[in-house]
Amino acid sequence: METAILFGIFIALFCLNVPIAVSLATAAIVVLWATTDFTLYMIAQRMFAALLSPPLLAIPAFVFAGVVMAHGGISKYLIGGLRSWVGHITGGLAVVTIAACAIFAAISGSSPATAAAIGAIMLPAMIEAGYPKRFSMGLVAASGTLGILIPPSVTMVIFGIVSEYSIGELFAAGMIPGIILACILIVSAVIYAKIGKFGILPKATWDERWKSTFKSLPGAFLPVFILGSIYLGVVTPTEAAVLSVFYTIIISVFVYKELKWGGIRRILVESVNISSMIYLIIAAAMVFSLFLTAKQIPQQVLQAMTEGHVNKWMFWFITQFMFFVMGTFLEAISITLITLPILLPIIKALDIPLVQFCVVMTVNMELAMITPPVGLNLFVVSAMAKAKLEEVVKGVWPFILILIGGMILFIIWPDVSTYLPSRMR
Repeated sequence: METAILFGIFIALFCLNVPIAVSLATAAIVVLWATTDFTLYMIAQRMFAALLSPPLLAIPAFVFAGVVMAHGGISKYLIGGLRSWVGHITGGLAVVTIAACAIFAAISGSSPATAAAIGAIMLPAMIEAGYPKRFSMGLVAASGTLGILIPPSVTMVIFGIVSEYSIGELFAAGMIPGIILACILIVSAVIYAKIGKFGILPKATWDERWKSTFKSLPGAFLPVFILGSIYLGVVTPTEAAVLSVFYTIIISVFVYKELKWGGIRRILVESVNISSMIYLIIAAAMVFSLFLTAKQIPQQVLQAMTEGHVNKWMFWFITQFMFFVMGTFLEAISITLITLPILLPIIKALDIPLVQFCVVMTVNMELAMITPPVGLNLFVVSAMAKAKLEEVVKGVWPFILILIGGMILFIIWPDVSTYLPSRMR
């Protein structure tokens, strides 16, 4: 009964356009206050304690590095280098968009940041080259979702903290699936361009290629620097995040010279806005988890599934369908924090590799970024293209089917997710 009241209050507040974090915290606080012996002081103490985890420091650092990339010229020169090599082939600009999103994802860890940084440059370029506007918007929104799968990933950081699992291994698990999804998107975009016979740019000379490639190398080296230092055990993910901040600032200010010291304030404001939203959701979710623990909800769900003889495949179907539905009105971090504490005992009982579940769940969270009515990437692309949200949704539907296909592949083929983490042990 208490659980039904909690979700009823949460849904009511959400429908009134109250921010997700405030809705979640308010619903949980009201039910805890009314049905348990928790005091407001204890609840506030737990909320602040939830933010004291050292791995959480990686989130604002990766967010800041991504914002610096977008404003400091790194993304621009990266796109220029890719365009000089493949821009002349059919669908070349679509390939550049997807590849640039994949590389940017390996730095920012955020889907909306990836879509915004790459889309600001590639959307006008694709439309000018003859790509249908609807397809261009859908491609940018879908490619931007790679930001939470290809490491480093803010969503995977949250998953690792909640599950108390190695964040480095989770990052490694997302590498191969992220590359596979990027390749699937590239193949589909090229086929679409060949059918429509559009998107061919003049072929760059070899001199132009070498110059643009040399110019893009400092920015392109950053993912290698970050991930290589983590996997070699030189630094932790949190330390790598902080190093990425210094690296992006140095490259943007002293190499590309496109980031002036006066622009740091705008970058700080944007980074703080994004990071504070994430932290507020984490604190609110801690209150929610207090209720789950007090009422032993995870144990009750595990018992119900055991008595109902739910096997591994039924569990995959139930959870992924649940994530997909939740993704239509919640974003990835909220879904992870709300559901994972309940599901962890069941995942262990069914002997599902945690890294595989993390990858599949993250791909489903990618869908949450591009499914209406609350897909964040849809709003980002709609604002950049100055188009109605309905037009972006129409353009993104084919890519939703592609991502669902990728998710099914990763469920059936667990080695894609588990191979690299197993090599790290």
